[in-house]
Amino acid sequence: FAALAAAQSRPFGGAPPGYERYVADATATGAEEEYDYIVVGGGAAGCPLAATLAGPGGGRVLLLERGGAPAEFPALATAGGFVRTLALADPSPDSDAPAQAFSSEDGVPNVRARVLGGGTAINAGFYSRAHPGWFHGHGEGAEVPDWDMRLVNSSYEWVEQELTFQPEVHGWQAAVRAALLEANVTPWNGFTVEHVTGTKIGATTFDASGRRHSAADLLAFARPGRLHVAVRAAVTRVIINPIDPAARRGRSRPAVAAVGVVYQDRLFQLHHALLRPGGEVILSAGTLGSPQLLLLSGVGPANDLTSLGIPVSVDAPDVGKHMFDNPRNGISIIPSVPIDHSLIQVVGIPSANGTASYLEAASYIVPVSPMLRPAGPFISPTSPLYVTMATIMEKVPGPLSEGSLWLSSPNPVETPSVRFNYFSRPEDLAQCVVGVRRVAQVLQSRTMDIFRSSVGSASQGRRGHARRDFRIVGATLPLDWSTNNTSVADFCRRTVATLWHYHGGCVVGRVVDKDFRVMGTQSLRVVDGSTFSVTPGTNPQATVMMMGRYMGLKMIAERHSRRQVNTSSYNELEE
Repeated sequence: FAALAAAQSRPFGGAPPGYERYVADATATGAEEEYDYIVVGGGAAGCPLAATLAGPGGGRVLLLERGGAPAEFPALATAGGFVRTLALADPSPDSDAPAQAFSSEDGVPNVRARVLGGGTAINAGFYSRAHPGWFHGHGEGAEVPDWDMRLVNSSYEWVEQELTFQPEVHGWQAAVRAALLEANVTPWNGFTVEHVTGTKIGATTFDASGRRHSAADLLAFARPGRLHVAVRAAVTRVIINPIDPAARRGRSRPAVAAVGVVYQDRLFQLHHALLRPGGEVILSAGTLGSPQLLLLSGVGPANDLTSLGIPVSVDAPDVGKHMFDNPRNGISIIPSVPIDHSLIQVVGIPSANGTASYLEAASYIVPVSPMLRPAGPFISPTSPLYVTMATIMEKVPGPLSEGSLWLSSPNPVETPSVRFNYFSRPEDLAQCVVGVRRVAQVLQSRTMDIFRSSVGSASQGRRGHARRDFRIVGATLPLDWSTNNTSVADFCRRTVATLWHYHGGCVVGRVVDKDFRVMGTQSLRVVDGSTFSVTPGTNPQATVMMMGRYMGLKMIAERHSRRQVNTSSYNELEE
């Protein structure tokens, strides 16, 4: 990891990002153009995928992103803008905000990215690889791609060389590290990008100067002239046409094929991007966007599509099904001593095989609600008043509880409806109970005593030591947390939140095959987290970016293999 530790930081300002030369507003693109590859969604998977497909051995690539470019939103550039970006997330489909708010039908507020770079441009920057078992099993009854682990590791390394850094750990994160070890989340593993049992420091996508690096940076690796990136390009549907029966060469082959996409620019003008012979459309629009686009394009449950007036191309009942979101529960405190602002750097991994809740922490400055502000001559009701909060949280792995996504309307710019059914499986609730108890044990450690505040009057203090306790913001743990499973389970249900690691909807073996091709179609794939049925380790961004690079290399190899076969067949005919 010496390369990570020694990576040079980039100063604020200075030269524009290397990918900027490829980016144009969708209004500047042609009404109809042809490409070898059309990638829908410029996020964690789409950016490395497009860069790779437009690299050596690749072809002409169009990358379509519904949001703007990261440089347009200064708050995204630093860790300090993380909370602000989420707080200003706008649910309106007409908004230009880089984060779009939505709430699941469970009533849990959530956010989806709307910017080039996707979630990597708005998240907390924590980077860690998948748990090893993830490559061998994806939940109950799910199929697993035939991962080439040598190519997996080289794809991770390609991402890491450009985007990851070793953080300096101090203040709150250092205290959490010590407290996790006190709570027996051992051994201590130091800094590593690997998923290993114990407590560790993971990599970060914020460099030493505090500047964020996102998947968009990887676009700079494309060959000039091959990559075209259109921002504010909202894809409305994939164009899917029947295949001539004479060309299918067998009944088992798909009856339909993707031939392009239709997208809309910010002036509501429609554009058609079409495939060249042998080309492919790849959906990398995320866990909400990819299943939504399949449904809008007529690939999904036939009855549901017909009820919305969408012509059915493929009756695919599992599109939008098997939706998962990892429950997050935690405790937030107002520390009694000043602490630094920090996003996730230290994690506790009680089990390396993904069977126990992960422990993470953050500290940040937030505005105090007007109802909590003290009245006084120097504080007006509208004066900004801020307080530093620190949070310790647990994330349920998996999970097993699953929900579904469906179209509220055939309008492509509206966020689809989704229900995750948190804790509908008792196994997830049991994991949360154990995880919340570990959070409590971390708070009970001697390391955390410094963050407690004195409770009681001065007179009480003269009779002995004043009681010290945490100033908790929000829900408190039940007093009998160590013995009462029922009360802790109730806490889990009442305080459930998201860590924005939702996945599923186009799961491998249900909607796409082991090569991520949409079953029942030709020239159409899905490459993003919507194909997962289990979250990969503590944080998915590393694996989603790896997946984009990995599949780009696989697709180029497949294309060259097909060309060799076709050339060989042609030569045989000539002979």
